[in-house]
Amino acid sequence: QVQLVESGGGLVQAGGSLKLSCAKSGRTFSSYAMGWFRQAPGKEREFVAAITWESSTTSYEDSVKGRFTIFRDNARNTLYLQMNSLKPEDTAVYYCAASRDNIVRSDTLGYDYWGQGTQVTVSS
Repeated sequence: QVQLVESGGGLVQAGGSLKLSCAKSGRTFSSYAMGWFRQAPGKEREFVAAITWESSTTSYEDSVKGRFTIFRDNARNTLYLQMNSLKPEDTAVYYCAASRDNIVRSDTLGYDYWGQGTQVTVSS
């Protein structure tokens, strides 16, 4: 089994920054892509960013480009999301996800393991 545990969420004012972390434990496999998704109340879960094992390929949802940065530390089995210039519309529960393969995908069906989520609230 694979466990993913997010941390780093909280309440921040618009324009502020937060750094999310996702610690992976349990079963190990050779290389795998990881991603961040978010879900606001009453909305579907949506893609935020994704990254390959080697960090050679990243992908971002248009509204976060230039503000969010996804990166990972494979030695620590940890995925990160640096979020700058936060806006009230970024308010959501943020989930990390891991895939069994090493392909960056923006759809939830492309990921096999999910964390429980961490709340991010941006006040105006």
